[in-house]
Amino acid sequence: MAALERLERGGRWLRAALAAGQVRRRLPWLLLAIVLLGSALKDGDLVPETPMRNKRNPLNVYFVKVAWAWTFWLLLPFIAVTTYQFAESKFLYGSTKSILTVLRRLSALLVGTAVWYVCTGLFMYIENLTGTCSTSGKLSEPRRPYATKQECHQNNGIWNGFDISGHCFLLSYCALMIVEEVAVLEGLSIDQNSKLRVVINGLFVSLCFLAMIWVFMFLCTAVYFHDFSQKLLGVLIGLSAWYGTYRFWYLKPFSPGLPLPSIPLSSKKYSYSR
Repeated sequence: MAALERLERGGRWLRAALAAGQVRRRLPWLLLAIVLLGSALKDGDLVPETPMRNKRNPLNVYFVKVAWAWTFWLLLPFIAVTTYQFAESKFLYGSTKSILTVLRRLSALLVGTAVWYVCTGLFMYIENLTGTCSTSGKLSEPRRPYATKQECHQNNGIWNGFDISGHCFLLSYCALMIVEEVAVLEGLSIDQNSKLRVVINGLFVSLCFLAMIWVFMFLCTAVYFHDFSQKLLGVLIGLSAWYGTYRFWYLKPFSPGLPLPSIPLSSKKYSYSR
């Protein structure tokens, strides 16, 4: 019981901090500020040596490299459970219509997967298109042209191309998507002693910590890796993907819809803790 009480207290604190409209309004500007300030620190050689400079650090290897998988598989049950509960308790839908509402909202994850796949593929294409390979072969050996970064690395070469920061793109997009989706708790009322509340609390706390990891690793990327233009373009694409979906397309009838449909951001009330 003590663990459940700690989970409830943690969930209550995180709801107040992360499920509020202010966070959703300010996070895009925070991410842009991190890129600007982090790049200035990196270019001024003002960043101390830490384990986060090493690309093999555990957070990068076990979280960032599979950031979309973490985001997808935690959001999947959260969206399904909260949307079903919202549809039944607020809209008084029957089981069939509630399930259809859940499927519609889960299609946001398919949209996110498409955004991730297309953008990362585009980044690799641009890097291959703009790059050249530097090798340490003998001067007498003829220079061999390499078409891709992979071919270059297979021959122990160094590929020099315009490498748009995939980390800045994906981490910004995932963090913003999580913050948007947990907003459903602002309009959802669940009984204090319900087992469903424990499940939702567990998923919510996990998503909040995941979002914190994404922002922290976004900061590490800004201060340790990539050129300023590569990071700026990466975060601008991530922000554009978020804005184009949650601030434009999802407002339309033929879309996955918002977590709290038909309720403006400025008028949403926090009621989960009732």
